[in-house]
Amino acid sequence: MTATARGYLELTRLHKPLMGNTLMVWPCAWGLTIAAREVSLPLREYAEKLAIFSVGAMLLHSAACVWNDICDVDFDRQVERTKDRPLPSGKVSIVGAWILCLAFLAPVLYIISYAHPLSRYMALLGIFPLHALYPLMKRWTWWPQAWLGLAFNWGIPVAWSAITGRLPSLPVWVLFVGGVCWTIVYDTIYACQDREDDRRVGIKSCALLFGGYVREILAVLVAVLLASLVYAGYLLNQGLGFAILSCGGTLLHTIWQLATWDEANLKEHRAKFESNGLVGIVIWLGLLYDYVQSITDVTV
Repeated sequence: MTATARGYLELTRLHKPLMGNTLMVWPCAWGLTIAAREVSLPLREYAEKLAIFSVGAMLLHSAACVWNDICDVDFDRQVERTKDRPLPSGKVSIVGAWILCLAFLAPVLYIISYAHPLSRYMALLGIFPLHALYPLMKRWTWWPQAWLGLAFNWGIPVAWSAITGRLPSLPVWVLFVGGVCWTIVYDTIYACQDREDDRRVGIKSCALLFGGYVREILAVLVAVLLASLVYAGYLLNQGLGFAILSCGGTLLHTIWQLATWDEANLKEHRAKFESNGLVGIVIWLGLLYDYVQSITDVTV
């Protein structure tokens, strides 16, 4: 692979571990699964929808990463961790990055064009303003991780509307709130590795805002995540699978994550960030178990 080709690959983040690259897929899977259980969607149709949403989320994630690097090229030149990225290092041109971004965005828009009208409009809101404005948030607010949470978890209400054809109900929004808190947690941990450089160049983040209380504040956000899961599960009348896998698995992982996170070890920030793919999986598996059991009961 040539240096230029490698540069284009790095812009999309597809060269990185799968767990980190699927953080936007799992909220789509959550919303899709609770909607499938709500309308007793046949399993084959569910699998097809899941594949479409997964591909769409991965493509949109890559397009958003390229867009983020285009917007942040001047910042990235001044941050130790990012100065060798394709754009600040000159491996890829801005024009090339724009073409790549549009190349990934085009199939996303094609997929959206076949969606239910309500979910189509909601999906477009996910692209603009949510994903489009995220790179600018680190210039405007100390809460860019919260905006990222809105963008990364917007797939929950979109998937719900795509399957049910209805506006999201209260439990969908409760689950969405939990997802936003989850994103703030893992992305703040990730941002902690750049605190000194971010402070110097003027980048805002929750990692800087929380200061010396970052672990304590993240623990509060984890508590909100867990409460959201429990309350959403109650409203949706979820079963044993959700209670054990989704709620129990998330509880164990987040306790481990905050208890073992070494803020002084820069490699820990990335490792803990990527481990959150497991949270997405266990929440989905609990929802999946209850969905499969519900359609099995219907057909028996």
